[in-house]
Amino acid sequence: MTKFKTFLQSGHGPTLFASFLYFAFSCCIWVLNGAMAPFITEDFKLSPSQRGLMLSIPIFAGALMRFPLGVLAQYIGRKSATLVEMSLIAVAMLFGFFFVHSFNDLLAMGVLLGIAGSSFGVALSLGSGWFPPKNKGLAMGLVGAGNIGTAVSVLVAPPLALHFGWQTVYGMAAAAISLPMLVMILFAKEPPDLDAHASFREHIACLFERDGWAFSLIYGVTFGGFIGLTTFLPSYYYDQFHVSKVQAGQLTMLAAFMGAMLRIFGGWISDRWGGVNTLTVVIVTVAISLVLCGLAGDSLVMTTLLLLVCFAALGAGNGALFQLVPLRWPLSTAVAGSMIGEIGALGGGLVPNAMGMSKQHAGTYLWGFVALALIAVCALLMMRVMQLRWTRTWAEKGGRARVLQAT
Repeated sequence: MTKFKTFLQSGHGPTLFASFLYFAFSCCIWVLNGAMAPFITEDFKLSPSQRGLMLSIPIFAGALMRFPLGVLAQYIGRKSATLVEMSLIAVAMLFGFFFVHSFNDLLAMGVLLGIAGSSFGVALSLGSGWFPPKNKGLAMGLVGAGNIGTAVSVLVAPPLALHFGWQTVYGMAAAAISLPMLVMILFAKEPPDLDAHASFREHIACLFERDGWAFSLIYGVTFGGFIGLTTFLPSYYYDQFHVSKVQAGQLTMLAAFMGAMLRIFGGWISDRWGGVNTLTVVIVTVAISLVLCGLAGDSLVMTTLLLLVCFAALGAGNGALFQLVPLRWPLSTAVAGSMIGEIGALGGGLVPNAMGMSKQHAGTYLWGFVALALIAVCALLMMRVMQLRWTRTWAEKGGRARVLQAT
């Protein structure tokens, strides 16, 4: 506890909390279509492929909107950018409440939900901006734990949709976003660090390096897998096991909550064991559990247990990756993390599409799970090759921080 107080005193705790709450609410709204997918699919009679497209668009849109929001933050400040974004989220939710009446409207709503998904980079930069370099990793991990909002969404949205109608949930979300806006206005302060003043070239610098793309691919497996599966699982549980729509959300919540909570643990264990070592175990666990999930399609209990294991690994992997980011880019941690988060999040959009196509064309979700597992294995092989150079240049063996020798 004393160490945590020291950590908070090294920065600005209220801004850290405001950033966490902002990111949590954004994540909650980002996956609303996934949380309510069984209701939406039933009303619009969507095919598996149509449902996969509907679920993937918010993820793709959210990833692509992260960079424009980051650019806006350079000109008006990160705190102001969050307020602009949350205002746009409220408008988007009102569009969903009043104007979604067809499949094409749903696709447009998916793009608007992407506004909520764009919050990652600005949230991390705002929350960690007050903290010194040695504490930025933990600050980013605490803000990143706001992805627990996805678990809240799949838990709360289905019962609300059942009792009030799924379009009414959009209206409720429009009102709810006022809470993080109020907290942001009252408690957050614009950080004095240099991330907000980085040039366009500096923002995308990590993508001119192989390490930047390597980190993005790994994040595409860990966070992309997390957000993609969280979006898809309510539909999977409802279709595959014929549970109720509310139960489908509750089962998804267990997995999403596990992933969100293990993110902090992943960063903590990586500090001690090394990010590369942790990610190796993570990706192997993800690949094996995904294949076993596909094979366990007749057992609700086994599938749920395997998904808990898979999400625990995905969450730990997200934390482990961002333990490595400050080591690789110590002077531009938040900037590099923002760009890696944007590119990596695109991977999440592949998950609902892969699952929908597998079901529609093969009659089973198995091959969707297998395809995701193969992508994870490819990322692991790439990382194991590249870590040979990493441990000769900017990291100790296993991906631990280098210890400077006294002279």
